[in-house]
Amino acid sequence: MKNEKLPKKANRDEVATFLQKVKATPVETLATKHPRLIFSLDATASREPMWDRACHIQAQMFKETLSLGGLDIQLAYYRGFLEFAATPWVNSGESLLSYMSSIRCAAGQTQIAKVMEHAISENSKTAVKALVFVGDAMEEDPTLLNRLAGKLGIMNVPVFIFQDGCDSITERSFRDIARLSKGAYCQFDANSVYKLRDLLCAIAVFVAGGHKALNKYIAAHGTNVAQLTHQLAKTH
Repeated sequence: MKNEKLPKKANRDEVATFLQKVKATPVETLATKHPRLIFSLDATASREPMWDRACHIQAQMFKETLSLGGLDIQLAYYRGFLEFAATPWVNSGESLLSYMSSIRCAAGQTQIAKVMEHAISENSKTAVKALVFVGDAMEEDPTLLNRLAGKLGIMNVPVFIFQDGCDSITERSFRDIARLSKGAYCQFDANSVYKLRDLLCAIAVFVAGGHKALNKYIAAHGTNVAQLTHQLAKTH
């Protein structure tokens, strides 16, 4: 599915709702040295224009969490003909960037179910605080995706899902995944990548430092974040 440009309206209510849902997510205590976050991406051909920007964004995510004691991130992605891969867990932007820089997007079908199955498997080994997914299409059985999202919700692994573009079928499915996993959904496009950056950093800060750290982050990013949190917090 090809990306379509979003209306110029900045979707402020949607972003505000997204941040409020992050703020409402329960904080789980982990036994690991660093909290763990899976950062998953659609690496099919339609995503190629955004790949380089995603590389720079993940480096910023690490930077924002350094003062909070750090974060372990694993990159998971799919592309081509049924190709799915996940990197080792890393705790530096340089390490993750080296993995991302070696990946080239390739045409293929979506494999969102594999992403969620992988998150379930990883969480069964050592707790995962959150799953982030960035993609522009959904070409799978929505019933299966909803079942997996519900299982992640029971496991306290919220899915924070970002839609690149505005395809309506994809949006419906992504919203369901976010709702059933007790996560959050937000749209972006090539003209609003800075919002994706700030929201991904907000999630990283939340995973690393909890609600207190998230509130400080929001307060420090007035133009791109704080003004978008005017809605009442919503439970999910």
